[in-house]
This record gives sequence, C-alpha cells and structure tokens, in this order.
Amino acid sequence: MSDERKSLAMVVMSGDMDKLFGAFIIANGAAAMGMDVTMFFTFWGLRAIKKNVSTGKTFFGRMLGAMYGGDIMKANPSKFSFGGMGRWMLGKMMGGHNVQKLSEMRDLAVELGVNMYGCQMSMDVMEIPQEAFIDGVKEPVGVGFFILKAQNAEIQLFI
Repeated sequence: MSDERKSLAMVVMSGDMDKLFGAFIIANGAAAMGMDVTMFFTFWGLRAIKKNVSTGKTFFGRMLGAMYGGDIMKANPSKFSFGGMGRWMLGKMMGGHNVQKLSEMRDLAVELGVNMYGCQMSMDVMEIPQEAFIDGVKEPVGVGFFILKAQNAEIQLFI
C-alpha cells in the first residue's frame, strides 16, 4: 500500500452560492479524510476567496468590481436570486438546519489545509490583486500548474 496521499483537484469557475457550497463541502470532506486538495479559482469563482474590498485600476476594471463586487457573502443562488432575497431566504433555511455559512466553510477549508489558488490570468483580466484575497490563499498560478495537479489527482472536478 502506498504512503502517498490521495488527491483532489477542483476548478471553481462559478461564483454562485449553491455551487460554492458544493465546492467547499466536497473540498472540506476530502481534506478531513486526509486527501491533498487543490482548488483553482477562476473568473467568477474568484469571489469565493476575495475580501469585501473594491478592485480595479482602469475604468472597466472599476466598473466590473462595482457590478460584481463584494465577497463570498454576496454570492447569490444560481436560481431564484430575486435581487438578494434568495440568498437571504436560503441562508435562513440553512441556518435552521445548522448548516454553516459559506464564509465559515471557506474558513474551515483554510484550517484544514486546502490549497486555494487564484488564476493569474483571470486576476489580471478582472484587475483583482493578490492583496484582495483572504489570508490562506496561495500565490496565483496559471492553468499549467493546475493541469499538473489535476493530471496526478485521483479526483478532478469542475464547478
């Protein structure tokens, strides 16, 4: 039997509340089972690792930051958003069943040693600097880095 840890590699492209819940539930479960977990956040998924700070240097970057601003707590469900009402309603329903908040699941991922990386290209395009991310997020990487992780992982997911 090999002493090498099994691994999971996950692309997180969506910034939707329900998809982020799924991503962090799977990542935390795998990490709790002793797996080496890599999460690669790209485009809208970057919201999951971002602080609630303004981003963007150019006019378009600032516009994008304002339109899609906020952090993980601003993530809306992929269906039934209702201008934030869906987020509030689902939050109440989940709280009633003792489900952790999305931000708490993300914090648990950091505690469990989940390796979280921002996609350098997406960060450049969306004008989101590394300083805009929560503590625990590793230095940004490119797709080649993720492909190597995924190539060697037993489980690969795209959310």
